[in-house]
Amino acid sequence: MLTQVQAWSAINTGTANLAGLAAQAAALAEAFAALPGTVELVDPSPVTAIAADGSAFEKPHGQHMVVRVRPQANRRILLTGHMDTVFPADHPFQRQTWLDGETLNGPGVADMKGGIAVMLHALMAFEQTASAGSLGYDVLINSDEETGSLASAALIAELAAGKLAALTYEPAALPDGTLAHERGGTGNYSITFTGRSAHAGRNPHEGRNAIVAAADLILRLKALENDQITINPAKLEGGAANNVVPDHAVLRFNVRPKSTVAAEGFDHDLNALLRSIEVAHEVATHRHGGVTRPPKKVDARAQALFDLVRECGAELGQTIRWQSTGGVCDGNNIAACGVPVVDTMGVRGGAIHSPDEYLIVPSLAERAALSARVIERLAQGAIS
Repeated sequence: MLTQVQAWSAINTGTANLAGLAAQAAALAEAFAALPGTVELVDPSPVTAIAADGSAFEKPHGQHMVVRVRPQANRRILLTGHMDTVFPADHPFQRQTWLDGETLNGPGVADMKGGIAVMLHALMAFEQTASAGSLGYDVLINSDEETGSLASAALIAELAAGKLAALTYEPAALPDGTLAHERGGTGNYSITFTGRSAHAGRNPHEGRNAIVAAADLILRLKALENDQITINPAKLEGGAANNVVPDHAVLRFNVRPKSTVAAEGFDHDLNALLRSIEVAHEVATHRHGGVTRPPKKVDARAQALFDLVRECGAELGQTIRWQSTGGVCDGNNIAACGVPVVDTMGVRGGAIHSPDEYLIVPSLAERAALSARVIERLAQGAIS
């Protein structure tokens, strides 16, 4: 398992690195061919993004890998992971370093190439059990989770349909193996402002300043924050020379709603804010984006899956805990399909999304054993 993780970590798979993702997909397809099913590389769904000049363009993504095993089985589950990382090809963090005899620092070793190895070896172990023939499963390793899974959302929903349960292999929420329980949601927006240019000295009154309109919106957005939603204005683009009233701006921001009600309320409030900004500043606005991962609540069926994971952990001498988190992942998408999911079945480690990311190497075997036992119990009818 460690050998696989190190080989996969050596392939840069920043979400925009299509060549790296293609190499990783090929390596994963070869590895997952060890399972008794079919392996397919699926083209990404089209995704539209907004450029700095406000124009829409199609954003390219890598292929996703899908493995189908016993698709005709009455009991079927879904296992998901992602091959992309947050580190682009030109990022300085590209190499692995041993921090001590059990701790490996490297890009994606925890998030989540280690998790992919856990998934694969858990399934290989499960296939050796007497219960294997009773359970079918689909595996999805997508190429765009780190940017919101927009190019794989439809595929996630398709594969989740009709499943008994799902396991996702994000790293544990804490280095001790604690699982993520309930999650908030997330959404990304781009707002384009179109004003009117003018000379900043001769006739500024004839201009309509897009930057000022965007700044006004930023302050109004922050005023909407409450205990159910946070709003993070992240990037403001636009303007020209200092002596020109800017007629163009693009504001990009992220929201983190804790409930569906909060997400829907924000979307309504945003429309009202944009109308107000247009009137106050005599500019035109155009919105793009929205909430792409709804909040993940844990209902009774999902709690039964968490309880099963804890029971299996106890059998193996592992203490399993969980806690709510503000982070998001494909588990949000799966839960929105009505499928119970535990989405931090991957390795123990930490400092993800930073050059300090690390994998606690003994957790590879530890978490693979946990998953294999959970899958076996699902095959035996532990939950329905």
